[in-house]
Amino acid sequence: MDYKYINQLLERYWNAETTLEEEEILRAFFSQVDIPAELEHYRPLFVYEQTQLKTDVLDEDFDERMLAMIEEPTTKVKARTITMKQRLMPLFKAAAIVAIILTLGNAMQVPFSQQNGYEGTMAATQTGEQGVSVAIGGDSLTVDSMQQSVLQAPAVLQEPLPPTTSD
Repeated sequence: MDYKYINQLLERYWNAETTLEEEEILRAFFSQVDIPAELEHYRPLFVYEQTQLKTDVLDEDFDERMLAMIEEPTTKVKARTITMKQRLMPLFKAAAIVAIILTLGNAMQVPFSQQNGYEGTMAATQTGEQGVSVAIGGDSLTVDSMQQSVLQAPAVLQEPLPPTTSD
């Protein structure tokens, strides 16, 4: 037997050019008992709907269960008012942490400055003697050291310079 028409329909099926009626013809053909061996491997594709048992059917009480789940009483959500104090609380906490860190940092500078020999400068400035600059770090250190360098005159050379020869 010549199955030229079925082969043409299959070719059009793979190119997605068949109509619903032509696909129904293919399903009817492959649901037959006698099919040529070269077309046998296409059979499961077209008889799937007929052989597949309809096991995905919903129960009779499915609708009732869904409605019961939907109609469950829900808990009421109350809106909370947030005060300005509650909104700014994280900012207050961050400011407190920064203040603590700065305080501890300044407290740690005092023992280090005493170890490096700066404790004598405080006593020297209190008695009126000229000593090392009192400022420790920052812009005030450069200002103090500049003022101190202006106050101290450079030492005058005791030896005369050697004469230069000019040609």
